[in-house]
Amino acid sequence: MLRIAAAALLLAAPPAFAQQAHSPGGHGHAGATSQQSVHAEARKPAESGQSAFAAIQEIVQILEADPRTDWSKVSIQALRQHLIDMNNVTLGANVTAEPIGSGVRFTALGAGSVRDSIRRMVSAHAAAMNGVEGWKFTSADVDGGALLTLEVPAADLQKVRALGFIGVMAHGMHHQAHHLSIARGGHPHG
Repeated sequence: MLRIAAAALLLAAPPAFAQQAHSPGGHGHAGATSQQSVHAEARKPAESGQSAFAAIQEIVQILEADPRTDWSKVSIQALRQHLIDMNNVTLGANVTAEPIGSGVRFTALGAGSVRDSIRRMVSAHAAAMNGVEGWKFTSADVDGGALLTLEVPAADLQKVRALGFIGVMAHGMHHQAHHLSIARGGHPHG
């Protein structure tokens, strides 16, 4: 595995580095070692490895950089729970869609923690997005999950049907600010 990684590093290396590392007669060997360490420093990994972890890491960095952060109110655990809910709904919900006159009604179902996540996420998203872009959201709990009903202007009807449940849930750029609010100890869901 290390050999494959080393080969990939050499293939991705700038031409000058590749030439020095392979110079005939061992010339530049000490330089290659120095050059390798410089190249390795320039290529530090940036990806944290998992999206929920990355979202938390980003929020922690924002909180630490803000001198106004009230650490007595911060709850990274609340943000973690919200990200668990997002994961449960995205990957665990069983969803059916029923076209209605000016929109669509989604029925999202699951068992146990998935059911609970569906209920929290659907009601929160409906409340946050109701009225945005002229879209009317309503939600209701049902046995095993929740209903999300969305009525939209005629021009958006095809778009909403194409987005489907998870596309509608992901629609809007409020999520990032929402995550920061949760971490700061806010209760954006009311």
